Amino acid sequence: MNSDRIQLSGKDILEKEFKTAMRGYHQEEVDEFLDTVIQDYEAFQQEIDRLRQENERLRKQTDQTRTRTQTPNHQVNYDILKRLSNLEKAVFGKKFADS
Repeated sequence: MNSDRIQLSGKDILEKEFKTAMRGYHQEEVDEFLDTVIQDYEAFQQEIDRLRQENERLRKQTDQTRTRTQTPNHQVNYDILKRLSNLEKAVFGKKFADS
């Protein structure tokens, strides 16, 4: 949700004044309804904030995982090369020694 599109805050709703008319709405009912709207509005905003934080946390976690999987493991490569070299020495060294 883009915060630029949000037109009212809980405070705006709370402080809204309506003109009274002879055949207008019952002011107490309107106030009670607006109180409920404010509570919901604030709950939605808290949920949006929580989801944004979770989204950011997950994005960072994904970036860290991606970085770890893209980083080559030089120690393993070194160990493999060393073992291969020892194996070659053992195999070819014996052949040349027997000849």
